[in-house]
Amino acid sequence: MVESPFPRPRWALAAALFAVIFGIATLIVGGLPLFGGAERRASAGAIVPFVLWFNFTAGFAYIAAGVGLFLWKRWAAVLAAAIAIASLAVFAAFGVHVARGGAFEMRTVVAMTTRCAVWIVIAFASCRALGCRHPARDVRR
Repeated sequence: MVESPFPRPRWALAAALFAVIFGIATLIVGGLPLFGGAERRASAGAIVPFVLWFNFTAGFAYIAAGVGLFLWKRWAAVLAAAIAIASLAVFAAFGVHVARGGAFEMRTVVAMTTRCAVWIVIAFASCRALGCRHPARDVRR
């Protein structure tokens, strides 16, 4: 096996582990109100369905990105950027929902702020290290 000329930095291992754990936690926390029945949904409060579904499905992408970062693959950086952009778009749509008087929980604001910040940082760092814009010119694929 030939060693990569671009070794994986230590921060990537930490980011990979964090992304996988964050993804698993997201699947559990999002899956309970989605699939746990009426009592679970009621205990969740004023959920915003499109945000909940996005966050739940994004959990699978978080895990995939974490695995890709562990393997130090370029596609993981692209996926991290896509997660960050999609999270920002959903957060903006959530803002419109709130501005129109829609019910929401303050913990959704905190959670979306945290998710966006985490994935912006991971995307920035991984895209900077692995490249996201010009795959034909990037030898680190």
